[in-house]
Amino acid sequence: MKIDALLFDGFDELDFFGVFETLRMAGLSVETHSLYQQEFVTAAYGSKLVPDAFVTAQLKSDLLLVPGGGWISRAPKGAWAEVQKGTILDVVKSAHAAGTVIATVCTGSLVLGNAGILRDRKATTNHGAVKELLNCGAKYIDARVVDDGDIITAGGITASLDLGLWLVERFVSRQAAQDVSDGLEFERRGIIHR
Repeated sequence: MKIDALLFDGFDELDFFGVFETLRMAGLSVETHSLYQQEFVTAAYGSKLVPDAFVTAQLKSDLLLVPGGGWISRAPKGAWAEVQKGTILDVVKSAHAAGTVIATVCTGSLVLGNAGILRDRKATTNHGAVKELLNCGAKYIDARVVDDGDIITAGGITASLDLGLWLVERFVSRQAAQDVSDGLEFERRGIIHR
């Protein structure tokens, strides 16, 4: 399974690393791709990450992870800023059209919504962004994780761990997810809507 993460300046660290660590603990490989060709990506709180590659038209993922970050505050760097530029919308639309499963955390769902792929689809997001999600035409579900087939969304920032565990359960096994949960000393919480 080819899992890629789409990273951009201002992405929220926990949105990505919570999912990343759970997947890696389950033995899955995750490749990081910066939205632009750059030496490193600087996250919302200053962490610098050297991406494995940058996004190209040849990006063929089975699963694409899209973090949020900076949306609610309208930060000059982050998911909201990237939607204003538009490049991220093209990448997400292209991946979805190619049959890639897209998973997102927190306000990353608004990237999908603004790309037009959440219209009439079940989704969740950070509680502070529900109105905007509804304005994108999504059907808001108050759940920790919402699995709507080829689109999987998770609530606020700490839901990244629950999303990661759900992805392990869905793509590996329930036992693998339990093993990772035990290893993290994290009890899954909230509703998984599917």
